[in-house]
Amino acid sequence: MKPLSATPRTSLGRYPERSTDDRAALYEILDAGLICHLGIVVNGTPRVVPTCYGRLGDTLYVHGSTGASSMMTAPSQEICVTVTHLDGIVLARSLFHHSINYRSAMIYGVPSLVPDDGKSDALRVITEQLAPGQWDAARQPTRKELAGVAVLALPLDEASVKVRQGPPGDDDEDYALPVWAGVLPVRQAFGAPVPDPALRPGISVPPHLAGR
Repeated sequence: MKPLSATPRTSLGRYPERSTDDRAALYEILDAGLICHLGIVVNGTPRVVPTCYGRLGDTLYVHGSTGASSMMTAPSQEICVTVTHLDGIVLARSLFHHSINYRSAMIYGVPSLVPDDGKSDALRVITEQLAPGQWDAARQPTRKELAGVAVLALPLDEASVKVRQGPPGDDDEDYALPVWAGVLPVRQAFGAPVPDPALRPGISVPPHLAGR
């Protein structure tokens, strides 16, 4: 697997030990996420848009309405997409050394609009990122529905991976302070599926959702 290539934008100046050039680490962070943030300049104003995404190989897919200015502007410029997982609140003896445990990925590049004949496959990737198995369980999108959706394809050529894990790091003289220190773990979990009030009687939760 080809490692990530460091560029001036992806090289960490502070805490470089928290970065990695392991492409597998990038995949792991992206595959574990559900929401990304798309950073883009629209009409001279920076904009950060939260949206769903999906990864297939070395391509990240992001979707939105064909009427969204961010989707129409993106293919003409460089964008930045980020995915972050908060794993814990790091509580130190001193306020200065409080931190968080996290895993994050930042991807730069010029995206391309997925053509009409590739939208269905790209939307499948995004759907399966959120709920594996759902694409084959639900009605497929119509041609009219596909026409109202824009999908961006962003290559994973330039990316930065940053991870912080472990306990707090206090100054030597602070370890004697009578202050509790440690990590407050943060976990994201799925709850029991809540049926639509309009659901027809006799339709049970499918295994691919119940299993999450």
